[in-house]
Amino acid sequence: MGKSFMIMEVAAVVLTTATAPLRDPFWLALCDNGRMRVLVTGAAGLVGRAATPVLRSAGHEVVTTDLPGAAAATDVPADLADAGQADAVIGEARCAVVIHAAAIPAPGHHPPHVVFGNNTMATFNVAEACVRWGVRRLVNISSVSVLGLHYASRRFFPDYVPIDEEHRLRPQDPYGLSKLVGEQLCDAAVRRSDLRCISLRPAWVQDAGGYAANLGPLIQAGQPRGVAGWPYLDAADLAEAARLAAESGLPGHEAFYLAAPDTAGGYHLHAAWRTANPGAGTELRPVSRPDASGIDSGKAQRLLGWQATRGWRDYLTDTGEPR
Repeated sequence: MGKSFMIMEVAAVVLTTATAPLRDPFWLALCDNGRMRVLVTGAAGLVGRAATPVLRSAGHEVVTTDLPGAAAATDVPADLADAGQADAVIGEARCAVVIHAAAIPAPGHHPPHVVFGNNTMATFNVAEACVRWGVRRLVNISSVSVLGLHYASRRFFPDYVPIDEEHRLRPQDPYGLSKLVGEQLCDAAVRRSDLRCISLRPAWVQDAGGYAANLGPLIQAGQPRGVAGWPYLDAADLAEAARLAAESGLPGHEAFYLAAPDTAGGYHLHAAWRTANPGAGTELRPVSRPDASGIDSGKAQRLLGWQATRGWRDYLTDTGEPR
C-alpha cells in the first residue's frame, strides 16, 4: 500500500466544556479550537468502537484504521504488522495522538507465534512511525495480562491483592508477553525521541452485549475461582480512559491498571480469595470496600483523573441474569 489512499475527513464538532484534570494545553493549542487529530488503530474492535465516539464527542478529529475487510468500516484499511503500511497510515494521518488498540485480543484462537508476532510487530511499527513522523502522544492499549495470571500454563499466585503497578510482571503466554514487550517498545521510543506514551492495562473488557455471555455464567456458578481477584471493566470506561490519556500532559511513559471498583459477581475480595485459594501466600492488603476489585486503579484516578462509572449490576441481576 502506498500513499495514494484517501483519509476520510471527519466533520468538526463542538468541544465539550468539561475539562479533564491533566489535559495538556500546549498540545490542544496546536489544533484548531482545541481539537486534536487522533488516529485510532484497531477501530473495528471492541476498544476502538468504544473509543472513537468518545473522542469525537470531546471535539477531536478522529481517523480510524483496521485490517482490510474488518467487520466495521474504517477510514483507512491497513495491516499494521506491515512496516510500510503502518508508516504510510501514520504519516498521512498527520495526527497529534495515536491510540493503538489493534491486536489479536487473546491467546487460543491463533497459533502462539501468530499472536506474539502480530501484536509485537504491529506495536513496533506503530511506535517507529510515531517517532519518525513526530507524533506527540502514543496511547498503547496494553492489558492486565502482563501480570501473567490469566493464561498461565503453570499456575502461580500474585504477591499481594489488590494488585497495583508495583507488582512484578511474569507472563508465560504469547498474548501477555506481546503486551509486555509492547510496553518495553514504548519505553525505548520515549528514550530516543520526544514521544510521550501511556500504556493502559484494562481488566477483562465488557460491552453491553458481553456481560450476560461472559460474566453471567461466572456469577451463576456461585463459586469464586481464579487467582486475579475477579476484575473487569466496562468498554465505555476504557474509552474514557483513552480520551484522558490522549489529552494528558504526563511526560515519559506511564502504565495504568484499569478496572471497575468491585469484583465481578460482588464477591468479598478477602473472603472469596481465602475460599478460592486456600493456603496461598498472597498478602491480602486493606481495601476501601469488602467487594473491592483485585486490581487497584488508584494511579489512574490520581494521574489521569479517571473514574469507572459502570458496573456489572447495570446489566445483570445479583444472580447473573440479564436485566
